[in-house]
Amino acid sequence: MPKFKLLVIGNGMASLRFLEEIVALAPDRFDITVAGEEPEPAYNRVLLSPLLSREIDTDGIAMKPRAWYAANGITLITGVKVTAVDTEQRTAKLADGRSLSFDSCVFATGSSPIRLPIPGSELAGVQVFRSVADIGRLLPAAHRGEMAIVIGGGLLGIEAAYGLHRAGAKVTLLHLMDRLMERQLDATAAAVLKIALEAKGITVCLSAETARIEGQTSVEKIVLLDGREIPTSLVVMAAGIRPNAALAAEANIATKRGIIVDDQMQTNVPGIYAIGECAEHQGTVYGLVEPAYEHARIAAHSICGAPAQYTGTVLATNLKVSGVPVFSAGDFEGAEREHIVWNDCANGSYRKFVIRENLLTGVVLIGDTTDALWYRDLIRSGEPIAKFRSTLAFGRGYAEAA
Repeated sequence: MPKFKLLVIGNGMASLRFLEEIVALAPDRFDITVAGEEPEPAYNRVLLSPLLSREIDTDGIAMKPRAWYAANGITLITGVKVTAVDTEQRTAKLADGRSLSFDSCVFATGSSPIRLPIPGSELAGVQVFRSVADIGRLLPAAHRGEMAIVIGGGLLGIEAAYGLHRAGAKVTLLHLMDRLMERQLDATAAAVLKIALEAKGITVCLSAETARIEGQTSVEKIVLLDGREIPTSLVVMAAGIRPNAALAAEANIATKRGIIVDDQMQTNVPGIYAIGECAEHQGTVYGLVEPAYEHARIAAHSICGAPAQYTGTVLATNLKVSGVPVFSAGDFEGAEREHIVWNDCANGSYRKFVIRENLLTGVVLIGDTTDALWYRDLIRSGEPIAKFRSTLAFGRGYAEAA
């Protein structure tokens, strides 16, 4: 009998995890085709900053070789965009004129960097930071030791700034808000991170709104709303991402910010699913890897007929931001709740725990993140902390001994 035809649109990290899940759950059951717009197979976007700084090469961000797809019976199409999907005829049209038929389809189209509508943004030297191709465009200027301005003090902007700095550029980081990474860090943690970045040689300007970019044909300077002018030959916009939902919307699949999915990651069209940064579940679009991987698992189980339900993700950030270990999870602001705080700014270490009725509901760690996943699991499980409350800030070893 002919195999069930499964099409995956997009070949990023969520797509690859979905393929791994499907192969593990039902080997040889599906005729799988995956189509990705980028020329490379799936790679680790989290590692773009060390790729820019040349701490690793492209092999260091590769996730699976092309041979893996072939060995698992997966047809891999790279460097070709899917331009249209017909959900009634169950076909997808490619930019090169080909047409692919499918029984079920998974949108894993990811997101695109936001290019701010600033006067002068069309000048040569204005770039974004999102892909391997972007790295290729940024490296020459960085290696020449040129002045570079990064707009955006979230995770993406900080990573871009650090990578450029390590590659040789003289970097100024501009952020509209009054603190860095305001979605992941409280004010004190953000201040500790700012000090750490400045110690590395990156200039950080907060509450800095860009009015315009000036130059004849290429970037020469950036002008802030308060009148300050900063000379530069490179501007990198890293002020957020936007879900790639247009292809689905054009196919009459329900969208808002992202592609709307239910608890099985299925859209309003039966047999059509969405996962990762393009998916919107109960009004939330997640821009992080962990929820994307959970989406992939749920979608794979759903397509295979196994019971699975996505109930949302307690957001957690656990990584090194420009070489500084950073972790946050849950309600880290904790308004009108109890706080336990350990602050050693001199050594770049900060710990904050938010507690409600003997439950850990939020945490922020800067510096030492050894027990980050244990704290995350305490938040997710709702395990009472009364027995080790007094030693909570000292880590799992002390707490369990208590």
